[in-house]
Amino acid sequence: MNKTNRQLADWVINKIESEYRSDVCLLLEHKTLKLDKDMADTKFGFYIPATNRANGLARTFIIDGIGYDLFPMSWERVENMADVKSYNTTCLGDANILWARSDEDRQRFISLQARLQANLQNPQYMIERAKKWLNTVAEIYQDTLFEEKLYKVRENAGYICDLLSIAVAFANLRYFTHGQTNQLVELAKMERVPSDFIELYRKIVIESCPDKQKKHCFELIKNTKEFFATFEEPASANTFTDFSELASWYQELCYTWRRVYHWCDKNDPINAYIWCCMLQNEAKEWGTKFGITDTDILSHYDASDLESFRKRAEKVELNFRHAIEENGVKLDEYKNIEDFLSAN
Repeated sequence: MNKTNRQLADWVINKIESEYRSDVCLLLEHKTLKLDKDMADTKFGFYIPATNRANGLARTFIIDGIGYDLFPMSWERVENMADVKSYNTTCLGDANILWARSDEDRQRFISLQARLQANLQNPQYMIERAKKWLNTVAEIYQDTLFEEKLYKVRENAGYICDLLSIAVAFANLRYFTHGQTNQLVELAKMERVPSDFIELYRKIVIESCPDKQKKHCFELIKNTKEFFATFEEPASANTFTDFSELASWYQELCYTWRRVYHWCDKNDPINAYIWCCMLQNEAKEWGTKFGITDTDILSHYDASDLESFRKRAEKVELNFRHAIEENGVKLDEYKNIEDFLSAN
């Protein structure tokens, strides 16, 4: 794996220097959202474009069963991360520069990392940002109250746990370096956490009855609102026929399936559940766009039977693979790094 990732990093840098040198500002390494077993010394994450031509560098592909996503992230989006206004704060805070077009580009990124750290040391500002997530959760809960589809109730409940956790982290002047992974472990290390937060988070994920899940979500939101009240107040779906677009989406999302399988194999219902919430949302949305109806994963979730849950996730993944192949699109997939390099 280390060899593969080093070769891929070299491949991207060579491609930028030979074809996009004036079109890319920075190539960044970001690894904290990867599984431990997929970590490597050097790994590309994303790049910041200088021109629209840099869009030609974007690519999703699979090597040895692992999905890779080389994607652009605008300066505007990175600036939002610096101001703690974006979901994946870690993409700025924990990124390393692999290649820079100029010292100016390098310093601009480093200054945004410094701006993020400054904001993380501003309690009033971080509470303000945390309450934005609390408002988002309230909207999700309102929709959940009237939701009858089991998978949707479970998906929304997972988002409620996740986004409230982010709000609590902000109140502690920090963010989740590893995204949704092991949030309960990280929450247990924080000094200030709402009453019964960790216990209710766990109850929500373990609960099989949707009505009880909604009740636990209510309690979690209520306790979190009370927690923040103790702080001083600061001032149409379209139908697509181009299945190459679906293939590109799958090549990116297949790593999320890998995460779900990993945590199922580890018999870890918390991480398996939380990562599947994002997967469920994407599968439903893209399934609807491309006429794939069998996309329900979370209705089959059982914390005591992750083997069956894994099989269901595999079935839905195969539905997407079959749809792509049956519509004449070949996945950009390779058995190993040698095959990839020889073809590229």
